Amino acid sequence: MVQKAKILLVDDRPENLLALEAILSALDQTLVRASSGEEALKALLTDDFAVILLDVQMPGMDGFETAAHIKRRERTRDIPIIFLTAINHGPHHTFRGYAAGAVDYISKPFDPWVLRAKVSVFVELYMKNCQLREQAALLRLQLDSGGGVQPSAVGVGSAGRESVGLLAELSARLAAVEEQAEALSKQLDDESSDGAAVATAAHLERKLTGLRRALDALEPGTGSLPAPPSQN
Repeated sequence: MVQKAKILLVDDRPENLLALEAILSALDQTLVRASSGEEALKALLTDDFAVILLDVQMPGMDGFETAAHIKRRERTRDIPIIFLTAINHGPHHTFRGYAAGAVDYISKPFDPWVLRAKVSVFVELYMKNCQLREQAALLRLQLDSGGGVQPSAVGVGSAGRESVGLLAELSARLAAVEEQAEALSKQLDDESSDGAAVATAAHLERKLTGLRRALDALEPGTGSLPAPPSQN
């Protein structure tokens, strides 16, 4: 059973963290607070997160510096980052956010519904990724316990039939996620042509391509079993 996803909220102002918690509580996920860039990096050492909401303007290590550290770490570099800022210095400032690795850049005050919808996309992707990794690991165990039984023209053993059935189920589930991602990408393209839409679509496509490649490698006749897809 997949546990709740963790969402990291990074802001030096307690009232802003409280507001974010109020907006995102409807998603029924685990919300983790960090009041500085240093505190956020510490939390990322031990926990896995579906998405990070990162304030740009913070004393000491600001949002851009924090994002740079996150992207340099192999464990955390693929976690999507949504920048939140109360100021707007124009296109150059926004471009700096995307250059730092953000998938979106939202100015305060923001629409609570829009923010919640954006975060929910990455939570869903994270949950699907976790489910697929667990199912792929289960399949590996079943194949190992079945002595590597594979379907053949003569017949299929019980372990082989179970493996083939699970493969089909995994492929169908992934196909459903791929369809959702394609619809989301089209919706983003229709609504906006800015960097956020392009970055978000590219992130989803990269993740799903990796998952599909790992699943295809499990098909009979590939000769070897792949490692489960990365959780990040």
